[in-house]
Amino acid sequence: MASDETAEDPRKVFESLLESSHQKASEWLGEQHPGDAADWLADVDPEDAWIVFRSMDTESQADLLEYAEDEIKSDLVARMSAGDLRELVEELPSDEAADLLADADERVAEDALAGMEVEQARELRELAAYDPDTAGGLMVTEFVTVPSGMRVGDAVKAIRKAGDDAEEELGVFVVDADMVPVGYLNDRALLTHPIHDSVDEVMTQPFVLGALVDQEEVARSIEKYGLQTLGVVDDDGRLIGVISEEDAAEVLGDEAEEDIARIVGTSPGHQQTRLPVFVRVRQRLPLMGLTVIGGLLSAKILYYFTGSGHVGGSAQSTADILRYLPLIIGIAGNVGVQSSTILVRGFATGEVERDRELSVLGSEVATGSLIGLLCGVAVAFVSSLLETGEVIAPFGAAVGVAVAAAVATAAIFGCVIPMACRRLGIDPAIVAGPFLICISDIAGSVIYIITAKELIGIV
Repeated sequence: MASDETAEDPRKVFESLLESSHQKASEWLGEQHPGDAADWLADVDPEDAWIVFRSMDTESQADLLEYAEDEIKSDLVARMSAGDLRELVEELPSDEAADLLADADERVAEDALAGMEVEQARELRELAAYDPDTAGGLMVTEFVTVPSGMRVGDAVKAIRKAGDDAEEELGVFVVDADMVPVGYLNDRALLTHPIHDSVDEVMTQPFVLGALVDQEEVARSIEKYGLQTLGVVDDDGRLIGVISEEDAAEVLGDEAEEDIARIVGTSPGHQQTRLPVFVRVRQRLPLMGLTVIGGLLSAKILYYFTGSGHVGGSAQSTADILRYLPLIIGIAGNVGVQSSTILVRGFATGEVERDRELSVLGSEVATGSLIGLLCGVAVAFVSSLLETGEVIAPFGAAVGVAVAAAVATAAIFGCVIPMACRRLGIDPAIVAGPFLICISDIAGSVIYIITAKELIGIV
């Protein structure tokens, strides 16, 4: 019997059921909101996730995949047979269905399409031909149109007749005989005007864009003009799809997340706190490499202004030591900002819940420590060559050790500070950035000076 704490926490209920029976966990998961179900499934072993997912009914599977992150979705799709994939695709909106087919093995996707109705398969192939980042890749093909001159009452009947075959809350486009949009009817217009009025009297000017227009331009147009729906037309001006404001908001959110991810040197489109440590290190190292190169160049520039002290002798001057201080605090600051940015984003999106904080802290510190170790080795090697012309030198070792220690410390601060802010009810996004940089700079400086003093001495 579950404890009171477990009963109050749906995630723990799922984990408890999973330990006893995959079937029970699957049945319970199907009763939850698909957004929560997708999050919980992402945290379990991939094999267990597949067994639970496979036991769910097709409708619940389709709902879950609409909310699932790319990693778990790709893993589940890779395990599907052509029959499983076909059943799921038939449950999903056309844009989601096309994305699912793109994630599947090419042969499995073709077998799934071969088992569908000819018209549906043709539409999905046409959708798949568009770049995912264009209006054509974003649109859905399930929409309602009415001819010019039809009465409002008949337009409402057309919507009812379409039923589940059309997307909800997309309104109605009025088209001419060639399927060229000439007007648009939103839900309010259909509900507030007499049924005998002509749609031509109540329709508004339709907003349309070409199928090859970039998705960011589509999203900005919908946001700028406050549109409920935007039409997508082919080269001849015929209506071939529609895009909702919900899809546009998702595009803007994804683009913002991608920009933030690239700024801190991580990979967009992934939940960073759920990636393996070595994958995170591989993604973040390029930015660290640039920081190392910049720090070494700064040290060389400072050398020309300060001159050489006693490097190569029994002791080093303070000037020799301080030349590498910008490098130390630069690398440590970058790693700290990476960790804090990922944590703040995780808090905002619900990716990092309170019961995951310790595991996220451990994996982020491990990531930062490994980055620090790799950067420390590189810096120790290069700095010893720059200063003495020899590969092995106490001076280079001191710099390398200081880099590794400072970066590991910054990774800890980068996680602990946002977590502490969250616990204290302070917005981590406001405090974590500037406060973290200040703490990282101070800690990096202290670590470097102490390390240099202990390993090589300062005169």
